Amino acid sequence: MSRSSCAVYASAIISVHLIIIGIALLVAGVFQTLINDRLKGEITLTEGSKVFGTWKNPPPPVFMEFFFFNVTNPDEFLAGAKPQVTHMGPYTYREYRPKANVTFVENGTKVSALTPKTFVFVPEMSAGDPSVDNITTVNIPAVAVMNKLRDVSFWVKTPISVFMNSIGTSMFMTHTVDELLWGFKDPLLSRLSKVKPEVEEYFGLMLNKNGSHDGEFVYLTGEQSYLEYGRIDTWKGQKLMTFWGTNQSNMINGTDGSAFHPFLTKEERLDVFTADLCRSIYMLFEKEVEVKGIPAYRYTPPRDVLASGKNNPENEGFCLDKNKCLDDGVLNVAVCRKGAPVVVSFPHFHLGDQKYVDAIEGLKPIHDQHQTFLDLNPTTGVPVRACKRAQINILLERVPGFPMTRMLNGTIFPVMFLNESVTIDDASAARLHNLLSIATIVANFPFILIALGVILFLISILLIIRSRQRKTTAKNDTSYSPVSAKADDPAEKNGTFIGMTPVKS
Repeated sequence: MSRSSCAVYASAIISVHLIIIGIALLVAGVFQTLINDRLKGEITLTEGSKVFGTWKNPPPPVFMEFFFFNVTNPDEFLAGAKPQVTHMGPYTYREYRPKANVTFVENGTKVSALTPKTFVFVPEMSAGDPSVDNITTVNIPAVAVMNKLRDVSFWVKTPISVFMNSIGTSMFMTHTVDELLWGFKDPLLSRLSKVKPEVEEYFGLMLNKNGSHDGEFVYLTGEQSYLEYGRIDTWKGQKLMTFWGTNQSNMINGTDGSAFHPFLTKEERLDVFTADLCRSIYMLFEKEVEVKGIPAYRYTPPRDVLASGKNNPENEGFCLDKNKCLDDGVLNVAVCRKGAPVVVSFPHFHLGDQKYVDAIEGLKPIHDQHQTFLDLNPTTGVPVRACKRAQINILLERVPGFPMTRMLNGTIFPVMFLNESVTIDDASAARLHNLLSIATIVANFPFILIALGVILFLISILLIIRSRQRKTTAKNDTSYSPVSAKADDPAEKNGTFIGMTPVKS
């Protein structure tokens, strides 16, 4: 057997071994397990892990957009007409939110941190000047004071009502966007603070929130179980809140929305705790998306999250006065807003009862523009894009003893909605691309072996066939063929004899 034939047969044997090894590795799941274990080990809130640095100081820019509802017919509304609002905004701020006071506790299995937030105005991403643009909206301080006095005697409410009228307090107020967001000295609160020093004389929807935090969170690191990565253990030292009526409603579930465990599935329910809502919500898979070339699963809150207790028994604990339970799509958070009649919803009452939309002229919920969602890479759990959208409303009800409320009928009046959004930056996207490429190659290594084995085997078979064809051709070329007879030639017949002469007799 020639040297080339030996090489061909050796290649065939090697190819068979590659196929067998590849199938064995595939069945055993060796490389998939290897990459899974490596990712689980790297995606933890521990010093030196791949994600700890970005968790402490997230590189992607976060933007907060504020949109206001400007009331165009306040007097007509107070006379019984349907309120009309126009949409103003966005007023966009860059949000900085690095972790502070990061401390490992309980032998490093948990980590505590604060998340102070700082807001810087971005004029090029805004629709107007917040220091100039005026907004007419509900006089929230006045409504809060009247609701606080709802159950006191008529003889107490009457002089306060007269006093409010004397200083020009009405159901609506007009202020600049800056004042409504970051605070202004309210004349009513200022006078009340002289009688009750505990009353804050300034009011603002984001008052004292620039540079502040929501309290200390303690997170699980995920070292003991990858499913616990980033999960909240306590908030402000508590495992359960005390705002709501049931233990289920008071539970602090899931993460804070900035971290999720790797290897997500489409069937998962992702729990997220939101301090702004004073409650936990959950999200379900909606669809597959792609962000900067990175595959992601989109999770979004379903209608049941803000459904009323009658339509979703899990939410019964969020209604503290069973005679005043609200319908689908809204949540009364007065209990964690110092008694102010604040109601939260999704923008334009998205996923809410249609009656809330119909009560206000100028609202139009649109799913793509008003939904809250998270786009997460399923392999790593890394958020590649997110939008948290929420609307602040005020419940306007008639309060006996205050004539300015006599025409109110329980309208949930929209004041402002916000859109807190983030998209992965290019540098982080490139690193994630590389990580996913390596993970894909390693996980598919058995398939690569099998493919190489099959290709090598096919090449070996072709070479063997070709070699045999060449041998057959060579054999045919060396076989004998018959010679045709020629005319008798005496010279040729007898041959030629050199050096011999005939002998004469």
